[in-house]
Amino acid sequence: MSLISSLHVASTALHAQSLRLNTIASNLANADSTVDTYGNAYRAKNTVFRTVPMENMGADGVEVMSVSESNAPLRRVYEPGHPKADESGFVSYSNVNPVEEMVNMISASRSYQMNLEAMNSARELLQRSLDILGT
Repeated sequence: MSLISSLHVASTALHAQSLRLNTIASNLANADSTVDTYGNAYRAKNTVFRTVPMENMGADGVEVMSVSESNAPLRRVYEPGHPKADESGFVSYSNVNPVEEMVNMISASRSYQMNLEAMNSARELLQRSLDILGT
């Protein structure tokens, strides 16, 4: 794999991890949201990646194939005085698990950092190669 293709692979991974981080941020922002007046609740979203072959680069990249909603049940809490409580006194909150989302955020952040480091290393190698050729 050439240095140019490694830059391209790392850039596709940076873009994918950036979208993953945005999805996680949206999940965390809506962790305590309740069902709206239409009965719709915020459901946790997950990014699904796929490998993208790059024939002319001799390597594979990555992209976000889709953002899917979690099918986990909503979190129901007994709060009879809450304005969004149903006739049984339960309030339905989103199915976001903040602890799981924080773990996902750390993972995505580390992946982003590693791909950025790979790009910086490839850039530095290219710069050194140009310096050698220039002398």
